[in-house]
Formats: sequence, structure tokens, C-alpha cells
Amino acid sequence: MSAVSDRLPAFPWDKLTPYKATAAAHPDGLVDLSVGTPVDPVPELIQKALVAAADSPGYPTVWGTPELRDAITGWVERRLGARGVTHRHVLPIVGSKELVAWLPTQLGLGPGDRVAFPRLAYPTYEVGARLARAAYEAYDDPTALDPEGLKLLWLNSPSNPTGKVLSPEELTRTVAWAREHGVLLVSDECYLELGWEADPVSVLHPDVNGGSYDGIVAVHSLSKRSNLAGYRAAFLAGDPAVLGPLLEIRKHGGMMTSAPTQAAVVAALGDDEHVRVQRERYAARRALLREALLGHGFRIEHSEASLYLWATRGESCWDTVAHLADRGILVAPGDFYGPAGAEFVRVALTATDERVAAAVRRL
Repeated sequence: MSAVSDRLPAFPWDKLTPYKATAAAHPDGLVDLSVGTPVDPVPELIQKALVAAADSPGYPTVWGTPELRDAITGWVERRLGARGVTHRHVLPIVGSKELVAWLPTQLGLGPGDRVAFPRLAYPTYEVGARLARAAYEAYDDPTALDPEGLKLLWLNSPSNPTGKVLSPEELTRTVAWAREHGVLLVSDECYLELGWEADPVSVLHPDVNGGSYDGIVAVHSLSKRSNLAGYRAAFLAGDPAVLGPLLEIRKHGGMMTSAPTQAAVVAALGDDEHVRVQRERYAARRALLREALLGHGFRIEHSEASLYLWATRGESCWDTVAHLADRGILVAPGDFYGPAGAEFVRVALTATDERVAAAVRRL
């Protein structure tokens, strides 16, 4: 076991423990804007679908029910503008994090292979490469990478942590480059429905991929758009030549979404109204926190989408974390996402209206 755990970095969130204790000691209580876990209720129609499927004594299938696959293909076409999506083009997963962490291993990558991800990025991209014992590197421009030995290229738009959105032109250029060099491109699009000052586009859109899904896969999650982080509900869409073997591997590995969750996802993907309501909640919180941070002397970069504000005071991120902890506000240090984040903090919009108002007063 130690041989596997020794490949991994220290779990970053443990470093926040003393700062959380400081923030929690504030007379008006903790305002936790660090992890970004949803706090609003699961929409009632989703809860009802879950309860209605609660009597599920048999094993669920890894590929999901036909109704689930119909819901995914329908949503991908309706919301992302994809065309010609069939059941072979989709695959349910048990939340997006397990996929990110285990995809290099499931693709058969190992020593001598390379995985690339953005300079500022979700740490689990690196963890996945480490678990597979593949090499990894961070990029500023993916098309400037050496394609030799590069087997997996991660895109992330909108970005976690920065909220940056890649333009259709950037996506098109990168898809073409990856195909030219035979590199599998996987686009993490989990925040796509949370664009504020930009309209994020999927790699599944025909204007980006030329009407072909060859060599591309998109990752989508219901954790943020539908408050389903506790359900572990996500899916892949894209190249059947990639998803078919992944389905077989995941069958052997028992990586199946529970039957009640599958029913809940069908309900969630079939309803756009609850997503609109949740977007409005986040938009209001974002406006208040953004104004308060700017008034407190912060500069905010990117942040045109996603659930975070990427903010700096031009000092060590840990000094900023301490400064805010003294005011009872907990945020994530930017160096969790790579050395390039050393002077930034990530401020999540995932707190109740009352707690956001408290943070604004303190700032």
C-alpha cells in the first residue's frame, strides 16, 4: 500500500486546518469559501426521483439505464449543440473526480507516457498521472507541447481555479493539434453552465470539432449545476472508440452509479429551470463578493465563469489566507493549483446568502 501512497503528494487541504481553526473562532462564526462544496438544497424534483427509485435491490449497470443514456444524449445535444450523439457516445461515471484520478490508469498509461494539464489546474490531474506512474507536465499553450510520448491532454474550460474560459478558436486549434499528433484530448467542462462574463463552448460543438468526435472526450458533472455533489453523478461524452474500452474496464472494476442516483440524473438533466434558479443564486453571491474583495484591495483575474473568484493582494497566498482567516473567512491558497498561483487565493461562491453577507460585512 505504501508503494502506491508514496506516489502521491501530501493532501493539500490538510494544510488549511490551523487557518480554519482561526476563522472558526470569529465571534460571528466561520464563513467557509474554500472547498467549493454546494450548500443549497437538492431540487425537489430530483429528490423525488431518487426516492421513487429507492427500492432498487438489484445491481445497477455501469453503462446506466437506457433512460439515463437518453437523458445524457438529449442534454448534450440540447445544451452543448452536439450533433449525432448516440448511446455509444456517452458513459456515466461515479462523480468526475474518480474519473480524473483513474483515467490514465484505465487508459493503460504508465512509465514512458506523458500527461499534460494547464499551468494552473485541479490537482487531481497530476494525481492521476502519478497513480499510473506516467510522467506529467503543466502547460501555458497546449499546442507548444512536445507531442512525443504525450498520450493524454487535459483541457479545463471554464477553469478551476481561475474561471478562465477558452475561446472557440483556442479550442478548435487545440483539437486540430491533438488529432494531428494522435493525442487523446479530454476536456473537463464541469463548470460549463456557469458562465458570467463569457459563454463557454464545449469541444463537442461541431464548430470546434468539425462534426467528428474522433480523439475527444468531454467530462460533465451535476455536482455544481444541480447541487448533487453528494450523489456522485457525472458522465463522459465523446469518441466511442475511447468510451467503449473504458466501459469494459469499468464493468470489470464495478464502477457503477447507484440505481437511485441514475434515476435522479434523468430528472436533473430533463429540467433546465432548477439550473436557472441556481445560477441566479450564484450570480448574486458573486456580485456581492466581487465588489467586497475589490473594495478591500484585491485584484481579480479571469473569473469570467465557474464558481470561484481568483483574487490577489500581490503577496504570498498564505499571507492572504491568514489575513482573511483573522476575519473569519476561509479561502483556498492558490499554490494548491500550481506554483503559478503562489500570490492568489480562490474564493468560492458556495456559501449561503447569510454567510456571504457576513463575509461582505467583514471585508
